[in-house]
Amino acid sequence: MPELPEVETVRRGLEPVVRGRTVLAAGGHPSERFARGVDVIGSTIGAVSRRGKYLIVHLDDGRGLLIHLGMTGQIRLDDRPDPDPYDRAWWDLDNGARLALRDVRRFGRVEVVGNDLSAVPRLAALGPEPFDPDFTPEILWANLRRSSVRVKTQLLSQRPVAGVGNIYADEALWISRIHPGTRIISRARAISLHAAIISTLSQGIANGGTTLRDYRTVDGGTGSNQHQLQCYGRAGLDCLRCSTPLRRTIVDGRGTTHCPQCQRR
Repeated sequence: MPELPEVETVRRGLEPVVRGRTVLAAGGHPSERFARGVDVIGSTIGAVSRRGKYLIVHLDDGRGLLIHLGMTGQIRLDDRPDPDPYDRAWWDLDNGARLALRDVRRFGRVEVVGNDLSAVPRLAALGPEPFDPDFTPEILWANLRRSSVRVKTQLLSQRPVAGVGNIYADEALWISRIHPGTRIISRARAISLHAAIISTLSQGIANGGTTLRDYRTVDGGTGSNQHQLQCYGRAGLDCLRCSTPLRRTIVDGRGTTHCPQCQRR
């Protein structure tokens, strides 16, 4: 599933080419997950922002088009007259381009929301943005202490911090030497984890995201961060820090890679 670096890469590629464009026509899959996209016909696009893993296309009437890529979603912008059979929502712009959400498995979502994003339940439930100055090691530690759920599961819940998914959780926990099944971490570990979250997400953005299968940039390209992963997906290979073979386990239903030597409970 695209995580913060992938969504941020899409946002950066999308905003310059859609800002100021007016939506002339729209369509999509009849499912309630995608049908609302037609409600923005006639609106002019302003800024494109991000909250956690959500894209927010701001409109001139104060509303926002909220897009979640789900597991296989891709945002495409081109001038093809005919939609891809897997396009679940599409918008024709006044410059002849078509903006489309391609989603093979239909786990994505399109919503139209008001200008008060804090009133949108999906967004209000998210934790702080990792690059927000208010996201401090103390805040992360306090958020993690509110629950005795395993630390990786907490990260995936989006409550301690927004935007971290399976890939970047494994990476950050490896960097900070925290076992993903740990239920309570010390303040010192929280400080290390805070730095690791920011560094691994920053690296992902700098590399244009991680393409393992479905993720694509707006222009159809792939990210390169998959070549820089130090833990995720490397089960059976030697730990880059201590040479112990990395181990794959299941933590609360999610496949997880960790080092049994560096990341002891």
